[in-house]
Amino acid sequence: MAFDLSMIKALYERFPERVKTARSVVGRPLTLSEKILYTHLWSGSPDIAFKRGDDYVDFAPDRIACQDATAQMALLQFMQAGKEKVAVPTTVHCDHLIQANNGAKSDLQSALNSSNEVFNFLESVSNKYGIGFWAPGAGIIHQVVLENYAFPGGMMIGTDSHTVNAGGLGMLAIGVGGADAVDVMAGMAWELKFPKLIGVRLTGKISGWTAPKDVILKVAELLTVKGGTGAIVEYFGPGAQALSCTGKGTICNMGAEIGATTSTFGYDESMERYLRATGRDQVADLANSIKDDLTADPEVYANPEAYFDQIIDIDLSTLKPQLNGPFTPDLATEVGTMTQKAQENDWPLKVEWGLIGSCTNSSYEDLSRAASIAQQALDKKLKTKAEFGINPGSEQVRYTAERDGLLSIFEQLDAKIFTNACGPCIGQWARYEDPKNAPKNSIVHSFNRNFAKRADGNPNTHAFVASPELTAAIAIAGRLDFNPLTDTLINEEGQEVMLDEPTGWELPPKGFDVKDNGYIAPQEDGSHVTVAVAPDSDRLQLLDPFMPITNTAVQDMKLLIKAKGKCTTDHISMAGPWLRYRGHLDNIANNTLIGAVNAFNDKTNFVKNQLTGAYGGVPDTQRDYKKSGIMSIIVGDHNYGEGSSREHAAMQPRHLGVAAVLVKSFARIHETNLKKQGMLALTFANEADYDKIHENDQLSLVDIAEFAPARALTLRLTHADGSSEDIKVNHSYNGQQIEWFRSGSALNLIKEQNRA
Repeated sequence: MAFDLSMIKALYERFPERVKTARSVVGRPLTLSEKILYTHLWSGSPDIAFKRGDDYVDFAPDRIACQDATAQMALLQFMQAGKEKVAVPTTVHCDHLIQANNGAKSDLQSALNSSNEVFNFLESVSNKYGIGFWAPGAGIIHQVVLENYAFPGGMMIGTDSHTVNAGGLGMLAIGVGGADAVDVMAGMAWELKFPKLIGVRLTGKISGWTAPKDVILKVAELLTVKGGTGAIVEYFGPGAQALSCTGKGTICNMGAEIGATTSTFGYDESMERYLRATGRDQVADLANSIKDDLTADPEVYANPEAYFDQIIDIDLSTLKPQLNGPFTPDLATEVGTMTQKAQENDWPLKVEWGLIGSCTNSSYEDLSRAASIAQQALDKKLKTKAEFGINPGSEQVRYTAERDGLLSIFEQLDAKIFTNACGPCIGQWARYEDPKNAPKNSIVHSFNRNFAKRADGNPNTHAFVASPELTAAIAIAGRLDFNPLTDTLINEEGQEVMLDEPTGWELPPKGFDVKDNGYIAPQEDGSHVTVAVAPDSDRLQLLDPFMPITNTAVQDMKLLIKAKGKCTTDHISMAGPWLRYRGHLDNIANNTLIGAVNAFNDKTNFVKNQLTGAYGGVPDTQRDYKKSGIMSIIVGDHNYGEGSSREHAAMQPRHLGVAAVLVKSFARIHETNLKKQGMLALTFANEADYDKIHENDQLSLVDIAEFAPARALTLRLTHADGSSEDIKVNHSYNGQQIEWFRSGSALNLIKEQNRA
């Protein structure tokens, strides 16, 4: 089944002419990224050349995808917009609220029992507003999107940072906060600063133990977690064309871990093969009709240095398997060099779990290649030293893999086949009864993120990111420093054996199959559908509009916390057990910044209450300030808000009474989320001024009345001894975004405009 054919056909009909016009306006050949950007302008046909990294531009995305954790808040916001139906094709996918514990059957039933209220809410809202609904167990959002909705040359946004997976099919797929999605659902333009462009030239060909995952693990090492901020990464070259479609998706997906706006590949034969294998011959035929426009102009790839802001070269023929971690996805170790590095850093060499799957590495190809390693353990009489966990990406992948005997291979090694859902990747893993006091250990997984406490809540779990193939090999060996290219293992008969190189299939030889893919189409007319939210529910809460932050309110603000070092969205609004409150703003606000490290005492969730002088939790302290009608400010370090797209990390502080966040630098999505919620997202003009902020400071934006684009603001620091000093703080607000602030939120402004 092919979705949205009429929309895709309409886009492709105007695509060549708009590309031609854009080429004329810009005055040079175009990259693929530029072609997609210029063909999706809100204004229609391009008439101006935009400046990369500077100009804010309004776009018209083709579709939206939401996962269940973020969809709750997005749809609660959309319900306030006064619309009868979403303006563009939209889907909701139930994949985050399913805990991995005992195995797929019991875990899914447990999720249905514990989160039925939320699932019913999402299904009813979807039914009412014309949204496609993918039920619990249908699969992980990004794999389902790749299988059903992604198409070359399209633009989509999704309320999850790994939306970029669809770049594997030649889209510009961009993770956003829920408020951005609401704008587009409501028929408004979507605003984005015109991205810079990073070109990654892939030469050679992957072989042996090296996998597509290793490409992005290498890129993460080269660029770091913030090196892609504000940029699209476009992969090209003969090495790119030799990769499978799902392999391309893997690379794009983890691009979220380098801060990139998105990543993509030009349309090629592997994409065509995947479209046809997933029942979308019509889409493939349409794409073939304009295929020259679905990749960069030939001049670009012939001389990329003239068209990209940065070029990275990777020779796939010499690329070795990588292990990235622990605690950050950009700390790379080439296989075969781990022993010394682990010993120097006191990383446990014994590996307790190998986890295969997630939104990026749960394709049929990934499972088949990992299964080929698992089969060798059986054939060569190897006793597996670590436990296995498998998360298939979709019901279609799971059903087909089960039919072809892949899952039974893992089961013969006592692997746990978890639900077609995110599970351990997002902290939904019931590994320990008391994770905070759990032992120091190492795990290896194909998931993208490995922040502290991410998978299992244990701060002592050292998580390393690897390809599914290498994950399987290390799980069998039970050692972090196992090198399958050179090392032998002792089997149950006392013989030395080596693992052979992995093998697998790009696509299932017998084709894909599925009995029930889990899709529920909305009613044509949902006007009669009632969306009920119980007033006493602890899972769901209807939203009240945020009141605008006045000029007076940002005078004499209290310092809530000065966060030290890495402060991701996991630190600001933890996942794991807190996922149950993603639809209840007041309840989830109780986890606000409890993972952030206080720069004044190196403790988490332990800050000074300036009203009482006592130390306590961050949310409790801020609730005291709110009761007293006092607003506060958060101070942070570099890349503040790295990680997930969750807008809760912005909405929770806003709900509690935080007016501003001042940091050395922001992650893109989080900065936008703060703006959308009517807060002030500020950066130090001089990073050294971070050290000038003291624990007992009161902070005032003395010239907020003159808040305007490209104009720095003055922040007055009043210290406990009565002295004061002024520092300059920058912002990136344009005129419209300042209107969001003055209105209290972007949604408030939309409602005002709808009433006008």
